[in-house]
Amino acid sequence: MIAELLWQPFVDYGFMRRALAGCLALSAGAAPLGTILLLRRMSLVGDAMSHAILPGAALGYLLFGLSLPAMTIGGLAAGLIVAMLSGVVTRYTALREDASFAGFYLISLALGVLLISLRGSNVDLLHVLFGSVLALDDPTLYLTATIASLSMLGLALVYRPLLMECLDPGFLRLQGPMGSISHALFMLLLVLNLVGGFHSLGTLMAVALVVLPAASARFWLRGVGLQMALSTAIAMAGSLLGLLLSYHAGIAASAAITLSLGCLYLLSLCLGRLGSVRAQRQRPANDSVSEPMGVSE
Repeated sequence: MIAELLWQPFVDYGFMRRALAGCLALSAGAAPLGTILLLRRMSLVGDAMSHAILPGAALGYLLFGLSLPAMTIGGLAAGLIVAMLSGVVTRYTALREDASFAGFYLISLALGVLLISLRGSNVDLLHVLFGSVLALDDPTLYLTATIASLSMLGLALVYRPLLMECLDPGFLRLQGPMGSISHALFMLLLVLNLVGGFHSLGTLMAVALVVLPAASARFWLRGVGLQMALSTAIAMAGSLLGLLLSYHAGIAASAAITLSLGCLYLLSLCLGRLGSVRAQRQRPANDSVSEPMGVSE
């Protein structure tokens, strides 16, 4: 009976298999980036970037309708423009990078909703904001798999410079342009994954696969590589649970996936072995130093 509840929807319905394949690919590409994002204390930047792609995707929709290439290129261009503008503002003003991202993402979100409302209906707006993971077609799956592959390859290339930047940004800057190159490539990979997630989970939910699994993994393991592996597994498990919840309860798939990931995060927050509520309660009373959850590699 339990096996039927878990696997029967994927055996009987092709759209469920497609949704699962897309979510697994997104998990493999996005979750490891979330680990670096949290180490750099940029988790809110990920949320800002997920909204920043909206005006570009909306412009592609306004000009070409629900065209996968147009909305993808538009979203990618908008995300990169916002990332560059935020970098320029941070360099030439006293405003911090996270604050500049927050300002640009609010402008981008409002502009994207306005562009969609000029031509589309409320259904189109909901499609863009909350995605359509249960309606993925072959081109979207191929795009998602390509982004995941590029993401894993790109992250492998700049893995050590990114870790070095987390530990000592000043030292990496002294070694030449590698710090700027690794940061630019990391932001490109982040935007790519958010664009891929946009087609499945929408702009409002795409960041869930980036931040929540990585935050959950930090309560269980200390090494960065181990956290990346565990965050990917958590993202895949949350996606599977969310799709099953959506199918059996008849609720929106993107919301169900995000809620499943949120429940796994709360479980880790309460019961994890590093820095969780349980771990803090078990700490000796005379030990006032909190256990670090940073880089151990």
